Amino acid sequence: MKECYLYKKEGDYTECQTCNHRCRIAPFKRGICGVRENQKGKLYLLVYGRIIAENIDPIEKKPIYHFLPGTKSLSFATAGCNFRCLWCQNYDISQCTKGNVDRAEITNRLGVEMDPGQIVEDAKKYNCPSISYTYTEPTIFLEFALDTMKIAKKANLKNIWVSNGYMTEETLDLITPYLDAINIDLKGFDEEKYLKYSGAKLKPILDNIRKIHQRGIHLEVTTLVIPGVNDDEKELQKIAGFLGNISQKIPWHISRFFPAYKMLDTPVTPMETLKLAESLGKKAGLKYVHLGNV
Repeated sequence: MKECYLYKKEGDYTECQTCNHRCRIAPFKRGICGVRENQKGKLYLLVYGRIIAENIDPIEKKPIYHFLPGTKSLSFATAGCNFRCLWCQNYDISQCTKGNVDRAEITNRLGVEMDPGQIVEDAKKYNCPSISYTYTEPTIFLEFALDTMKIAKKANLKNIWVSNGYMTEETLDLITPYLDAINIDLKGFDEEKYLKYSGAKLKPILDNIRKIHQRGIHLEVTTLVIPGVNDDEKELQKIAGFLGNISQKIPWHISRFFPAYKMLDTPVTPMETLKLAESLGKKAGLKYVHLGNV
């Protein structure tokens, strides 16, 4: 465990300031992510140094197409997530910290023990020029991620986040000096559906996309197009228009949905829908529109 970097005390309660849920956490309880616990007025990250997944991936799998193309990226995650997306393909590691999971289960048995230096050494050992913080949401393991990013930067490695974009500005301020590239998953453009399907608000994500672009961090955006959820032409048009108004050079990845987790009865996204989204992106002036999972 490690004491969290961003929180404030409110009597016996703590308010986590890491993501935009800003959970107010009672003593010996945890936030929505399931990995930040109030212990006697101090907030602790339970998964610090506990790797639930580590792989060497093509950087294009993130997906990142316009930053270090053709290279491999050392990719890792801890357990937990601050969203609860009903279609999550990694639900076995993102949602396993939710509910009444015993603290010992999280701190001792979810993942393999590794420190930030070991992650960097693995990247160097396998000739990966970058480290990707991915698979689950890197915001929820900020302390572990940031400590790794600092060592990676000194070793001349690039740092890449694959994120839902729900970090606070305080978190964004901490990571900006060390973050080289990010892919944000923009799951739609409807506030009500964001809350229904992911348990989060839309506006903070839109705000962060703007801020990240303004800060000069390499930015790419992904939308998983899901039948009956976000495949309406008007909604896809809004996403494309929003990105185009920020910069027509932001790459937009349009991904095909396959049944997963709690949406096993939802059909695969038709190619016609993906082609429609692609055409809407081009009409909005986006120069880099990529179809994925096809």
